[in-house]
Order: sequence, then structure tokens, then C-alpha cells
Amino acid sequence: MHIAITGNIGAGKTTLAELLARHYGWEVLYEAVDGNPYLSDFYEDMPRWAFNLQIYFLNSRFAQMRLILDLSKQQQTSVIQDRTIYEDASIFARNLYLLGTLSERDYQTYYGVFENMMSLVRPPDLMIYLRADLPKLRKQIRKRGRSFEQSISDEYLSSLNELYEEFVAAYTIGELLIVDVNELDYTEHPADFLEIVRQIDGRLAELRSVERPA
Repeated sequence: MHIAITGNIGAGKTTLAELLARHYGWEVLYEAVDGNPYLSDFYEDMPRWAFNLQIYFLNSRFAQMRLILDLSKQQQTSVIQDRTIYEDASIFARNLYLLGTLSERDYQTYYGVFENMMSLVRPPDLMIYLRADLPKLRKQIRKRGRSFEQSISDEYLSSLNELYEEFVAAYTIGELLIVDVNELDYTEHPADFLEIVRQIDGRLAELRSVERPA
């Protein structure tokens, strides 16, 4: 089983992935943030490093998708993934292109690589979208204290949110669960976490009933 968590910067994806992994006994595949050689440079000079960063993330995510496919063939443990390859292209690269940060030439080159990868990529069994408004994102970004994230503009976060909403509205290639996290704090309140688990259990039960028809 492949479960993926999607959402904007600061939505709480990594925290929820870790909590769910402990709860269900899943393996976590993290986004390539720690040790990323381009991330801090990107936030200091986006036009210079946008293409490099997006290619780095795309390659990292594709490597994860190959690992997930191998695990699926071996029928090993279920995997929960922190962000997906679809977001790299449909949201982050597209956002940089629409903002004029990523040039037409670089965007077309990037998207060509992405489309070539798609022939070898299978969508997650369940995608969980964490919907979070700007105040929630800002609060979470401040809380985790990554210095390079503090300079992210409200415009940048808001434009990502708009593209996320377009993405989930058009998402038809797999099962999607939308969780509004604006009023939730699953790190401090177990009841909030258990409510998300209840929703996930319901979707997983539906998936298993489709896999094993009567």
C-alpha cells in the first residue's frame, strides 16, 4: 500500500507522516529537505537556483517512486510518502513558471523530463491533502524555525495554495482524502490525530473492498 501526504509548505505533512507511520507500522519516505544542496540558495536567489532545485526534487522523488514500485512487487511493508512527484510538476515548478522565476526554456526542459518519468510512475493508493490557509502555514513555519523558510513571501505561499486547490479539484487518478487542518493540532491533541485516523481507516477499508470483491 502506498499512501502519500500532500500540502503546502508548513501544512504539517512530515509530522503527520511520522505519527501515521508509528500508528500503522508504515515506512516513511521523507522529502529531500535535509542535506538538499540547493534549498537555502534557492530562497536567497530564486531565479538563479529554481531550475536546479526543481530537478533535484524531481530526481529524488522519482528515486522514491522506483523504491515504492520495488516494495510493491515484493509485497513488503506499506509506505507513506511525504509529498509526491505530481506536486513537483503541477504545483511547485508551475508556480515558479507563472511567477516568472523559472524561464520558459527551463520550464519546458523540466516538464519534458517529468513527462518521460510518468511512464514509469504509478499513483499512490491513497493521497491525503492537508488543506491549510496562510495563517496556519505561517504559524507552522515559524514554529519549526528553519531559517531559510522565514523569508518566504505571503504571495508565494498563497499562489501555491491556489495551485494545490486546482490540483486536488482535477485529481482523478487515485483515491483522495482532503483534511482541513486549520483547526487541528494533532501533535498536541490526540483526539485530532484520531479523527484523521478514523477518516483514513474508512478510505483504506473502501480500497481493500475493491481489491477483494465478494
